[in-house]
Amino acid sequence: MRVLIADDHEVVREGLRTLLQHLGDIEVVAEAGTVQESVDAAKAHHPDVVIMDVRLADGSGVEACRAIRDENPDTKVIMLTAFPDDSAVMGSIMAGASGYLLKQARSNDLVDAIRRVGRGESLLDPAVTQGVMDRIRTISDQKSIPSNAPSEQEIKVLKLIADGMTNKQIASTLFLSEKTVKNYVSGILVKLNLSRRAEAAAYFVRHYGPNDV
Repeated sequence: MRVLIADDHEVVREGLRTLLQHLGDIEVVAEAGTVQESVDAAKAHHPDVVIMDVRLADGSGVEACRAIRDENPDTKVIMLTAFPDDSAVMGSIMAGASGYLLKQARSNDLVDAIRRVGRGESLLDPAVTQGVMDRIRTISDQKSIPSNAPSEQEIKVLKLIADGMTNKQIASTLFLSEKTVKNYVSGILVKLNLSRRAEAAAYFVRHYGPNDV
């Protein structure tokens, strides 16, 4: 099984590589520390599984996951994070991630997760499952509400997505933190029942036109 490790901390990458490189059925084919490096490495090496940090040096691992999955849907992605975050979990699921684990997970659990995801299974760390399920139920309940039109601020974010801006660029343009923009993007996708940024851009053009905001 071919594995790509994407984390912006070299020590973490070294630790994961050391853990995996002696296993007979898993080969670490590449490492990356940024979103762009992750996407480029996935294109070059065609890994079966990507171990992806939620936060990378230049942006969101969720966006890297989405880009990698768009390029090759057969590549599976396991998201890693130091802290449980319901928004990040939801964003990861929507981006096509197969698993979400805390970095505090035991080594054997991570290896098992890689093997399971490589076989096509999905998994969530028990520490974050309850929060995700609660949020999914809330979203499901809200779908019965007829009005799901985006707010004025969400429309601004949609326009900038349609302009091809990254979350970092949107944050700078709207004078928001990058984390706030990530939450806006995840919320917009959920509210409008969309699965990726390209669909959000198409939604804006279809409903508002390219120059209306």
